Amino acid sequence: MVLAQLGGSISRALQQMSNATIIDEKVLNECLNEISRALLQADVQFKMVRDMQTNIKKIVNLDDLAAGHNKRKIIQQAIFNELCKMLDPGKPSFTPKKGKTSIVMFVGLQGSGKTTTCTKYAYYHQKKGWKPALVCADTFRAGAFDQLKQNATKAKIPFYGSYMESDPVKIAAEGVERFKKENCDLIIVDTSGRHKQEAALFEEMRQVSEATKPDLVIFVMDSSIGQAAFDQAQAFKQSVAVGAVIVTKMDGHAKGGGALSAVAATKSPVIFIGTGEHMDEFEVFDVKPFVSRLLGMGDWSGFMDKIHEVVPMDQQPELLQKLTEGNFTLRIMYEQFQNILKMGPIGQVFSMIPGFSAELMPKGREKESQARIKRFMTIMDSMTNEELDSSNPKLMNESRILRIARGSGRPVREVEEMLEEYKRLAKVWSKMKGLKIPKKGEMSALSRNMNAQHMSKVLPPQMLKQIGGMGGLQNLMKQMGSKDLMNGMFGGAER
Repeated sequence: MVLAQLGGSISRALQQMSNATIIDEKVLNECLNEISRALLQADVQFKMVRDMQTNIKKIVNLDDLAAGHNKRKIIQQAIFNELCKMLDPGKPSFTPKKGKTSIVMFVGLQGSGKTTTCTKYAYYHQKKGWKPALVCADTFRAGAFDQLKQNATKAKIPFYGSYMESDPVKIAAEGVERFKKENCDLIIVDTSGRHKQEAALFEEMRQVSEATKPDLVIFVMDSSIGQAAFDQAQAFKQSVAVGAVIVTKMDGHAKGGGALSAVAATKSPVIFIGTGEHMDEFEVFDVKPFVSRLLGMGDWSGFMDKIHEVVPMDQQPELLQKLTEGNFTLRIMYEQFQNILKMGPIGQVFSMIPGFSAELMPKGREKESQARIKRFMTIMDSMTNEELDSSNPKLMNESRILRIARGSGRPVREVEEMLEEYKRLAKVWSKMKGLKIPKKGEMSALSRNMNAQHMSKVLPPQMLKQIGGMGGLQNLMKQMGSKDLMNGMFGGAER
């Protein structure tokens, strides 16, 4: 993914600056030139990059900084703020409320991924507890209704459309009315696109908008157009009341940075970005966490949200209990694998962990990792309850391994590989043994026990090295408060 390359380039420039013995004008210029080069390669407009460089130099006046100042931190903060400014239109978009009917209309040119994005948007909200429904008011493109029907069926989302009716306004009005009666609280209307901006497209959009009275109009745009996004977003805003933008196909285009910065320049808030074809390759676009991940600083709040999504509240105390006992079984490993798969693309999740570069999990490797987890789960499906609940590796003798391999249809080598992975994770898990369990609402007791020493034993060595070793980990825990980290991970916070 090109954004991962951009993030990697910026992170490397900051790392080189951090490694320098003395931070002087030459080191600062080299760092800024490297970042500028990376942004220009991502198709960000030259004027925006030049302005960013000028602003950072104004803020970071090395001669005026007293000897006690942390120059590295000041430079990093200035870069962070300027990147945020570049991608932030400065105004929020309408947010649907659960339980209150909201109508959202999608507009955009043909081929921008509008129909797929409608389903992704519905699926995202369905996972969060909304009751979404899809209406296909695209009668211009052959196969549009079939595509929406297929996507909606796969995601188990109700849909409405017609093969006979050719009036998109009538379909949209009927669909919205029907789903209002069915108490759906998020009604999504997919409209027609054209190959180019033309009067007929804008007129149809206006009529559908009048008939459905949407609370929010979302403009879907293909990121491959880069800086040209400015003119396109502007034209749509002038024709219909566009309240938000979703930028698609961010997984493979060098122009992604250009598209994001150009849309921000139109003062249109980008609310999501599409990062792949699959239903869960869809990310909330929130400027600060996005830039934070781009700089390799992670996004703990997003990471904790993911954990809350996949580990049900009633299971969290049980997970904590097992963790403090240090008793790790194959069944626990199976449950944690299920949680990892539910969290969505692994690379996306890892990029939320501070110090973990998105480049460590390239696209190909990510799919490979998920396929490996699924193979391990297939193997475990062929095990007996006794085998799954035992924490004694010696129980798995040769004849049992052979039986499991036959039952799962996997080679013996893979069963042995799965058992090796279990032993590795059991070793990590055992290091958590003895943590004092707090009562409900007393997570601080756990955070006192959960010090940097404990965390350093649990984190993979590669990640610990990326964070900056023991010192980096201590700083990280100080900045965010180990209490917040533990609250997020185990759901102990008062709600």
